[in-house]
Amino acid sequence: MATSLKDTTTLHNGVKMPRFGLGVFKVKEGEEVIESVKAAIKNGYISIDTAAIYGNEEGVGQAIRESGVSREDLFITTKLWNSEQGYESTLKAFETSMEKLGLEYLDLYLIHWPGKDKYKETWRAFEKLYNDGKIRAIGVSNFQVHHLEDLMSSCEIKPMVNQVEYHPHLTQKELHAFCKNNEIQLEAWSPLKQGQLLEDPALKEIADKHNKTVAQVILRWDLQNEVVTIPKSTKEHRIIENADVFNFELSSEDMERIDGLNQDSRAGSHPDSMTVGFE
Repeated sequence: MATSLKDTTTLHNGVKMPRFGLGVFKVKEGEEVIESVKAAIKNGYISIDTAAIYGNEEGVGQAIRESGVSREDLFITTKLWNSEQGYESTLKAFETSMEKLGLEYLDLYLIHWPGKDKYKETWRAFEKLYNDGKIRAIGVSNFQVHHLEDLMSSCEIKPMVNQVEYHPHLTQKELHAFCKNNEIQLEAWSPLKQGQLLEDPALKEIADKHNKTVAQVILRWDLQNEVVTIPKSTKEHRIIENADVFNFELSSEDMERIDGLNQDSRAGSHPDSMTVGFE
């Protein structure tokens, strides 16, 4: 079980991925993203997750360079946006992201959303980038079981990671089991359901019992479920607080009670109906 921000899970290709990181969704380009990434790295975070559509890759790259931490000690993820899916367009989009980040290689590249008809072609480009040594690990985001089965029916390299919306209102048990059985690491985006879970009475009761915050309880639940998690914050005290989850353990009763909060409800789009950027 994870005991510090430096703890990793080993992906099926042998690459070690941190179990806990900082997400920068909706963090403004410029000073806001630069300061939040630098604050995270200063306080021990080694994993940063961004995406082309977030519009803040340049700031993330600047923060990495100014952090004083060597590139090899960090794990950087970005994602390909929907409008760039396709073989040649993926290769171009990757180069654009790398220029913005100012990096020579990427630790993890994800297809942001499946869409309907291009992700296999896109994945061929991912396999090429991986085989060319430009990316240490490749994966997908928001893929359901049927997307994964379809992709794996023809790919040469199966995804190493699937980053999905995952929180106590959306436990995705079937998807989690499928990923486990196929050695695909599940990763949680929006682990706090964009703040909607912070007033939940059951979670507050569990948090009070452990003298922790609701956010810390949810993030600990992620870790004990062997799900990588990347909470977002722009405030240094919250970045520090979010990561203070390695000094307590939820009991099996706590875990079951949190599992029981599932409503199959989302803060974001359902992958089968996400059309933005695919038109």
